[in-house]
Amino acid sequence: MLRTFFAVLRRDLLLAWRGRADVMVTLAFFVIVVCLFPFGVGAEPNLLRAIAPGVLWVAALLACLLSLHRLFAQDYADGTLEQLLLSSEPAVLWVLAKVLAFWLTTGLPVVAVAPGLALLLDLEQGALPVLVLSLALGTPILALLGAVGAALTLGVRGGGMLLALLILPLFVPVLIFGAGAVEAEASGTGAVAHLLLLGGGLAGALALAPLACAASLRISTE
Repeated sequence: MLRTFFAVLRRDLLLAWRGRADVMVTLAFFVIVVCLFPFGVGAEPNLLRAIAPGVLWVAALLACLLSLHRLFAQDYADGTLEQLLLSSEPAVLWVLAKVLAFWLTTGLPVVAVAPGLALLLDLEQGALPVLVLSLALGTPILALLGAVGAALTLGVRGGGMLLALLILPLFVPVLIFGAGAVEAEASGTGAVAHLLLLGGGLAGALALAPLACAASLRISTE
């Protein structure tokens, strides 16, 4: 089973490398959205410092949402998805591999770039580790929940808009706890509670989202 997991993971990473323009577009979108806020609200340092956690997290959420459509679309179009569903391997296993590959090519670059953009918004340097940790815990949750939505809307006309309507309400708690962790650390009250909630959310998403995603894919391909 692990051989199947790593085979699907390697395949998806190779496909992402060949289509790396899509990955770069997602990362560029994240950077541009964050950089636009100072033009809109002004360059006053105290204001930028106050809104920095929310801006970074909203931009990360939108960047994830922007790229969710490609999670299963190519495999659905060329018939690979049906072959995977018909195989004897547990669907949960290769769904996890695909979500992990998606996060490595979408979420991880966002986590890596976020500290530099946080300094651009004058976020306190002491809050940077919490920002990175909150994104490292939160973006996998976004990917797992987004995978369920992408599976449900697979092959549906206007699926991108429907996907946003389905998934954005589920993203709100992650946004609240992720941005709240950075704000709490910056204000000196401590971010442990927020990070624990994000960790619990990640554990729950890892346990339930692959099952829901596999069931949704079977429904969408019937």
